[in-house]
Amino acid sequence: MAASGDIPNGLATGLKHLDLDGHDLPPSPAPSTPTNGRKYALATELVYTESNDQFNSSSTPIYQSATFKGGPGQEYDYTRSGNPTRTHLERHLAKIMCAKRALVVSSGMGALDVITRILKPGDEVVTGDDLYGGTNRLLNYLRSNNDIIVHHIDTTNVEKVKSALTSKTAMVLLETPTNPLIKIVDIASISTAAHAANPKAVVAVDNTMLSPYLQNPLHLGADVSYESGTKYLSGHHDVMAGVIGINDEVLGDRFFFMINSTGCGLAPFDSWLLLRGIKTLSVRMEKQQTNAQAIAEFLENHGFKVRFPGLKSHPQYALHWSQARGAGAVLSFETGSIALSERIVESTHLFGISVSFGCVNSLISMPCRMSHASIDPATRKERALPEDIIRLCVGIEDLDDLIADLSQALVRAGAVRLTDNGFEALSAEEVEGESRSTVLVMDG
Repeated sequence: MAASGDIPNGLATGLKHLDLDGHDLPPSPAPSTPTNGRKYALATELVYTESNDQFNSSSTPIYQSATFKGGPGQEYDYTRSGNPTRTHLERHLAKIMCAKRALVVSSGMGALDVITRILKPGDEVVTGDDLYGGTNRLLNYLRSNNDIIVHHIDTTNVEKVKSALTSKTAMVLLETPTNPLIKIVDIASISTAAHAANPKAVVAVDNTMLSPYLQNPLHLGADVSYESGTKYLSGHHDVMAGVIGINDEVLGDRFFFMINSTGCGLAPFDSWLLLRGIKTLSVRMEKQQTNAQAIAEFLENHGFKVRFPGLKSHPQYALHWSQARGAGAVLSFETGSIALSERIVESTHLFGISVSFGCVNSLISMPCRMSHASIDPATRKERALPEDIIRLCVGIEDLDDLIADLSQALVRAGAVRLTDNGFEALSAEEVEGESRSTVLVMDG
């Protein structure tokens, strides 16, 4: 290899250590690591990006190229290993995630796959009992095929988590707020307990429900913060992406090794789309969580059981606000009847029936029938996941229009009783009677 003084583009400082392949090449292909951290308010940093493009373009160029000309030692040679558009995105994400390094892959589940590939047969994973369906599916595969031991615990109970932690615990996987039960997990306490049980344990937090705009797990003691960039970071459901933020250099190299080996790095055009979406994260999230707060209060005031951390009735309201800067825009509520919930979902107009969340458009779903259907009914019952639960993912539409749409859906579905002041949710007895009437009509 050429002497450091002969390396083009001033890369000598980036070639100080061998990667996991034994090659003396820069990682990522260049470190994310914004050494001076954030300089401005987060809303500004989301929009502001530095670029050294030779034409001083206002928008980061899309380097839609699989290969780059040149010899050994240049910064880029093959897009599977690195691409200028992807690197720009990774450096920008590292800044807003308060991470030393960020990596981007082709989906949120792709990010979790990269993270869990550091596990070895016999390793133990401690995780929650209210998980995204895809996460549960991947953990089941690792348990069945890779001899990974998985413990599902109520992670809202720190003492229960502590009792499951041992020196064999290799990883702790957390979600907060959880989806769809909107339970809150004490990231700091669990991170401290995990590292006390095994200093080498990796605490990874799925931050998809809040995004870096509202919560920074790395500040709370987590080793890894990951999320689906498809959701709030993109905001338009026009790109699939996964994001990983880390502060440990060795761990970052291990993750990049897997990304480079398997070829799951985010494509140049998708990287550009995600960069574009991130710029509007602040204005979108503020509008979405304002709408969500009003809708949660509307449903609760009309007698429904609502799960949302912006409501003071949430049992972990104080904990949530001790570690997050906002409530997010996902809420769930129950009707007491599967049939009733199905009719509500089918009766909305503005709320599109769809999985996922974080989009500018409002969405509605029944998780047990859709995003969490891969979790078998017995397991859902064991984990107290109500079959009738409805999840609302609130967008940026006009609030009055959203509430009007929900109101007409509740009335058309027969989920409310009309009163002099409007309507209120049916009582448990009325719901039971309504369910019996539905069965009789179907039998007849």
